[in-house]
Formats: sequence, structure tokens, C-alpha cells
Amino acid sequence: MDDFDAEKAGDDRREETEMRWTRPLLIAGLWLAAPGAQAQLLPAPAAGTLGGGALGGVGQIVPDTLDRLGGIVDQSGLDRLSPARLADRLAAARTARIDALLRQHGDQIELDDRREPARRGIILLTGADAAAIEKLRAAGYGVERIEAEGIDMAITRLTVPDGQSLVRALRSVRKIAPQAQASADNLYFPSGAAAAERSAALASHGSVGRGAAGLIDGGVAAHPALAGAIEQRGFVAGAPRASAHGTAVASLIGGNDSVKGAAPGTPLLVADVYGDDPAGGSSFAIVRALGWMAARGAKVVTISLVGPDNPLLAGAIRLVRDKGVMLVAAVGNDGPAAPPAFPASYPQVIAVTGVDGRGKLLPEAGRAAHVDFAAPGADMMAADMDGGRGKVRGTSFAAPLVAGLLMAGGSVEALRREAKPGRGKGYGAGILCETCRNMN
Repeated sequence: MDDFDAEKAGDDRREETEMRWTRPLLIAGLWLAAPGAQAQLLPAPAAGTLGGGALGGVGQIVPDTLDRLGGIVDQSGLDRLSPARLADRLAAARTARIDALLRQHGDQIELDDRREPARRGIILLTGADAAAIEKLRAAGYGVERIEAEGIDMAITRLTVPDGQSLVRALRSVRKIAPQAQASADNLYFPSGAAAAERSAALASHGSVGRGAAGLIDGGVAAHPALAGAIEQRGFVAGAPRASAHGTAVASLIGGNDSVKGAAPGTPLLVADVYGDDPAGGSSFAIVRALGWMAARGAKVVTISLVGPDNPLLAGAIRLVRDKGVMLVAAVGNDGPAAPPAFPASYPQVIAVTGVDGRGKLLPEAGRAAHVDFAAPGADMMAADMDGGRGKVRGTSFAAPLVAGLLMAGGSVEALRREAKPGRGKGYGAGILCETCRNMN
């Protein structure tokens, strides 16, 4: 065995050990995480909830891809837990969700070198020169060069050689092209849960002009409250497809009937980054959606999705913001003890948290590197897939309210003047849109 083969074999053994000791396991109802982590007995899914339990789905995955890591629906008792117990419960729920996702769709999804879910066998590269690209081809990587529409971003999408894990491939690519930025095609998930999914017609009201509100999410269903201009485009195979989450979020921006949005009747550009793809919601799909929004002249873009830091996504957000597009994102529902969520944590993005009907921060609300505003995220209704209304909960539903106010008011400074102080820290500049709840 030569030096290269010896190093490769050693890498494989280390990787196998890491996977064995850090991948969570389900044993007799206990989710076991990394060594030293507390085993957590999670409650069974509650009947009638989306996935059940904290943060949707413990030990099961509902059929729709948008719901596989959805937000909290059955949140009874969360506000009575101590901060330590709340953190444990939310962390264990997230671990359980990701493990179930890997078990169900392991042929399309794997963990990257930071233990974050990503599209299997795909590496995204920016800043690689021609010599590095040729070396990667010679090493067996498939190479596809792509120009992202609207933002002048050159992306190289690499396909990992058969039999090589994403973790090992990332290590190899960074050695071959050290001057480039290499990352996994990480997955991003809805930061709230709406009513259960069902088949529904897609909203379609013609072409949308410049200055519209943009929504990066699942597709939006036809609904009486959404009578304004709506244009949808898919960014994965099989999209666009109507989704409960996307429909609810859209109604809170532009609804103008049984559900009133913060900017009633505003035209919407909708980018479906999920479709029917189990590995939908990837950073590559979101980047392409952002480019489309910029090319179409969107004024404000809402992203009620959360995931890890990703250099490709970070670069695209900088470029889109440079073109004058205002970006709003939810901070997620993994709790205040969770790591900062992205894209909300990027400095170019307006980060929004959620409050309940009493003006208190949702106990499950996550955090970002900064929080700019709070808005209603619970004790409220939004459009559902049946043409009616359903209860929603999560920071997903606070973000579109802030985006709608931005569309109506035109500036962050105007929102700061309108914001009302919260009860303590964590509200950013304050609470917006307190009267925007659709409960009557």
C-alpha cells in the first residue's frame, strides 16, 4: 500500500468512526445523539398535528417534503419548560427529524462535514480557476459550469465520484482547489407549520411586473384571498407544486379577503424550491431563485426557510442586496439555545422573530446573529389548501408580515418608527403588525 492509499484508508476509517459515533440512533423510543449527549424520550406524535410533537415528526415523516422538518404545531407546555429542558427538547427533536429524513431519503440526502443535511454527491464551487477544474475532472469529478441568472455568479457544480462520501469529497476538493470556495448543497427547511398538505390547484394570475414582492418557498395554491397578480416558477424538477406552507406565507403578505396580509393585493413572484423533490430546498435552488427575483426586479423577498451558513448562498445574498432587493428571513424554531440560523443571520438580511397573542416571544423561536424585528407568529390564521383558513405557528409566519409592511412602507427606517417595544430583549427594534392577526 503506497502513501496515498494509506492516507485514503485512514480517512475512510476515521469517517466511519465519526458516522458511527455522531449519527443519532433510535433505540426503544430513545434518540441517542453524539457521545455525552443526553438520551431524550420524546412524546409520540399528537393526533391531528402536522408530524406531531415538537418541531414536527418524531420517528415518522409525513409524505410532503415541505413538512419533513416543519415548525411546531403541538406546542402545549413549551412555555412552561425551563430554558434547559426546552433546549434539550428542541435539540432532540431536530436530531430525530434529521435522522428520519436520512433514513427515508438516504439515496438523495447525506450529511456534510459539519453534520448538516445536504444533497447527496453534490459539491458547489465558486472561484475555481481553469487549472483546478481540469485537476478535478482528472480526479473523477463530474463538472457542470452554471451562470446564475440575474446576479452574474459563476457556479461550478461537481458530482462526486461513485463510492465516495460527501465528507471525504469535500476534503479532497479543498486540497485540489484551495483558492476556491467549496461547500455542500445544503438543505433549508420551513420555519413554521401550516395545515396539512393535500392536492390543490396552483395559483396563476398572469405575469408580474417589476417592484413585486418575492417569495422563496413551496408553491402557492389558488385561494380566494390571493386575487392579486401571482407568477410562479419552479427551481427543482417537477416544480412548481402548491404547498400549505407557501400558501400560508403568501396570504400573510398579499391576502385580501378571508385572510388579510400586511400588503393586501400586492403582486407576488413565487419561487418553488421544493416541488416533489425529497432533496428540495437546497442552497443551489435558493441561489437560482434569488437570481430570478433580482432579474425580475423584486422589491422585497421573503425567505421563511432556515439552515446552515453556506458560502454560495452568502455570496448570492450580497449580490442581490447590491441590486437593491430587500431580503427578509425568519429566525427558525429550534429555540434560543440553537446555533444562529441562516439566511436570517447574514448582515444583509432583515431577521424576524415571532411573538404570540400576548406579545411574548415564542419559546421555540430561534435566533440569528442579529434580530431586527418581531411580528405575530402564533395565535393566528392563514390561508389553507382548501380555500379556507387554518391555524399557523412559527417564525415563518412573522417574516411575511414584516415583508408586507416593507412593501407598503418602503423602508426599514419607516418600520423602526412603527415598531413597539417588546418586553425585554430579543425583539430587535420592536414588534410590528400586532393587529395583523386573522382570528375573526
